[in-house]
Amino acid sequence: MAVQPIPEGYPRVTPYLCVDGAAAAIDFYVSVLGAVERMRMPAPGGAIGHAELSLGNSIVMLADEFPDMGFRSPKAVGGTPVTLHVYVEDVDAVFAKALAQGAKELSPVKDEFYGDRTGQLEDPFGHRWNLATHIEDVPEAEMEQRAKKALQSMQPPSDAA
Repeated sequence: MAVQPIPEGYPRVTPYLCVDGAAAAIDFYVSVLGAVERMRMPAPGGAIGHAELSLGNSIVMLADEFPDMGFRSPKAVGGTPVTLHVYVEDVDAVFAKALAQGAKELSPVKDEFYGDRTGQLEDPFGHRWNLATHIEDVPEAEMEQRAKKALQSMQPPSDAA
């Protein structure tokens, strides 16, 4: 039997997080996001060399920092340009739990024009997350109108001459 180029049970795109404190991050993601730890491989010195978590039908891989290999966490490099988007059953409850466990609110939870209730936070390890619950299926024609209105509300008022 031929080896599959994409292993069974793995999505094509899987985020891989570098974390300063991977064991604590695993505990946070399990507690807050309901992740399930699939596996953990130790590295020398008590570090985590590789771990895998499942969140619904998704997988997140992570490991401790290894600066000598160029594997650095967001805190070590001054932040991250990446935001992970996660759908949860109750965004308000999950968001509150994350804040109670040390996450920092970046954008409060609110209803958005596209039918999600969502907020953004930074976890205690420097990774950014959009947490969302889908609350409304918006028809395509209405979505176009809502998007236009939302974009207009973001424009600064023009100076009247």
